[in-house]
Amino acid sequence: MGLLLAVVVHSANIQDRDGARYLVTYIHDWLPRVQKLIGDGGYRGKLGDWVQTTCGWTLEVVLRTADMVGFEVLPKRWVVERTFAWLGRYRRLSKDYEGNTDVSEAFVYVSMIHLMLRRFSRSSPL
Repeated sequence: MGLLLAVVVHSANIQDRDGARYLVTYIHDWLPRVQKLIGDGGYRGKLGDWVQTTCGWTLEVVLRTADMVGFEVLPKRWVVERTFAWLGRYRRLSKDYEGNTDVSEAFVYVSMIHLMLRRFSRSSPL
């Protein structure tokens, strides 16, 4: 569905694949039913082996094909891009206003809670 369950915001001097270790470590005990992670080309390399040995999960990397020109919808990656678009509608997340990563994480959580509440309130007759 593209709804975030956990977020780790780190400084820009950390590569995404290294930052992913923070997230995987954070959610390993909290979300034990996770079986597969999906990432883009930035997560290639030793991260998949590390995820497999540390958690027993599979990391599937969705890559663009070499002959792809322009925009093309790739399996599962459109869900991530759509979620980023949802979050970009929130003013505090549209730019990098925060100096503290904890505050940035908090605003991502607040925005996602707002999105979830709107979706759930429309679908259930409470």
